Amino acid sequence: MKILMINKFLYPKGGSETYMLRLGEYLESISHEVEYFGMDSAERTVGNRAGLYTEAVDLRGESQDLPLYKRAGAVNPLKLVYSREAEEKLSKLLWVFRPDVCHLNNINFQLTPSVILAIMRYRNRGNICPIIMTAHDYQLLCPNHMCRNPALGENCEKCLSGNYFNCMRYKCIHGSLLKSGLGAFEAGFWRTAGIYRHIDKIICCSDFQKGLFDRSPLFREKTVRLHNFAGSCYPGGEEKKDYVLYFGRYDEEKGIKTLLEVCRRLPQVRFFFAGTGLKKIIFPGNVTDLGFLQGRKLEKTIASARFSVFPSEWYENCPFSVMESISLGTPALGARIGGIPELIDEFVTGELFESGNADELTETVKRLWEDRSRVESYSKNCRPDLFDTVASYSRKLMRIYKGEKDG
Repeated sequence: MKILMINKFLYPKGGSETYMLRLGEYLESISHEVEYFGMDSAERTVGNRAGLYTEAVDLRGESQDLPLYKRAGAVNPLKLVYSREAEEKLSKLLWVFRPDVCHLNNINFQLTPSVILAIMRYRNRGNICPIIMTAHDYQLLCPNHMCRNPALGENCEKCLSGNYFNCMRYKCIHGSLLKSGLGAFEAGFWRTAGIYRHIDKIICCSDFQKGLFDRSPLFREKTVRLHNFAGSCYPGGEEKKDYVLYFGRYDEEKGIKTLLEVCRRLPQVRFFFAGTGLKKIIFPGNVTDLGFLQGRKLEKTIASARFSVFPSEWYENCPFSVMESISLGTPALGARIGGIPELIDEFVTGELFESGNADELTETVKRLWEDRSRVESYSKNCRPDLFDTVASYSRKLMRIYKGEKDG
């Protein structure tokens, strides 16, 4: 089968890119033909035979390698709603590659749903090419993609009705009225245009996410729940060491401030943090900041921890980090929010606590730290076969690609 993966970033920037790249690599290893469409950049690790990509655009101002006119604040705002470049270049690539299926991932703003217009035109000329989309977040429901009001620090479902005014009211995108207004306009424009009705299937990575999507008549008949695969091939079996691990982005919605408060309350507990994010974090003396880790070094750090903690305060979908921890033999202490409870078998592979509740999290961390035998029993239950591998996931995905009802 010829599969075209479409995502704005073509390098391992985050969870959605890691998913796409691991999946594409495996599909190629079993003789499928996989090509990629997205933005060109110095970091790009995959591509397509025609060399067709859109110009890179940095909306957060993180890249210092791009010229000023391609950085945040200097981009034509209308191009973030509709990209003629993305539509035209994808149209050319479709006729060169002639895919059997197009698999969309994160497309909004840098690529825009204009890519769906290109696929529709290709299909209208007699080509059978299903459009499958993996919903890595809530972008199709919420302009800031998180169902969270950052101004209030609260999760929010006001835009699920299709009224996006609140996105502007609370400056939900990067705290900017301009960006929030643009995001609200983009969401309303494509919803009114009916572009998303051309997607054949939307893969929701958790039952929680599927429940939110199914509240919309537009998506209710298109959704299918398929948890992500656990990506680690590390053998595990590391000797446990005396630390509790947090790994992920240092962001407020990830519960990092709540966790740091817990660290301060428990000076007798040793914590390792592995990640990047918020600037000017003051770590207590019992916290070791390892910075960004990846590959075998990260896996060894996970496998050696007594247990890991995931204090998210937003509607986490299906975080790879929770699955990686359990797959590597490390129990997970997770917030009871979003899709996290679907991944942790409570009192078997870990425990849950009320999201944002520093008191309960403090009590639970203290109890697990002091009860070594309980944590060891959880660890014995943690193993990789509790989740789909990329191979078993791909078999299910193929049924979705082919339109089989039991996908």
